[in-house]
Amino acid sequence: MTQIVADHDSLWHWCLQVYAREGVPALCLQAQDQHGADVCLLLCALWLEQRGIACTAPRAAQLQALADDWRQRVVLPLRQLRRAWKPAAQQDAALASLRQQLQTLEINAEHELLDRLQAQAAQWPALAGSSSGWLDWLIERLPAELCRQLQQMSG
Repeated sequence: MTQIVADHDSLWHWCLQVYAREGVPALCLQAQDQHGADVCLLLCALWLEQRGIACTAPRAAQLQALADDWRQRVVLPLRQLRRAWKPAAQQDAALASLRQQLQTLEINAEHELLDRLQAQAAQWPALAGSSSGWLDWLIERLPAELCRQLQQMSG
């Protein structure tokens, strides 16, 4: 996929930086496993919030539809198979190696999703002001405290 902005300013690069911060992976997994959140969409919303891109119902719906489709068709099948192989892979080195390859594919699929989300939002202008509404959109879907913690850790 064609880069929309310089790599250091991309959604993928921003996500890597945020995810490397202490506590962020645990919060993201909590959002995913306990609340059914799409971590890529969650991080994209925080990225858009930081950039002052207005959250409108049509924009949120576009991102949600894009993420839902990709997650269902690509990411979840890889994740489900990787998780299903976990117990057996602890006893089988060859299966462990294949499981690692699945994890790499899953990460590549999430990278592609982030690129697609960024491309979808590429033409949306930034607003002047402090809040663009993406945090409120997230709070409608996830516990408010979880969203606030993620926002603080991502800022």
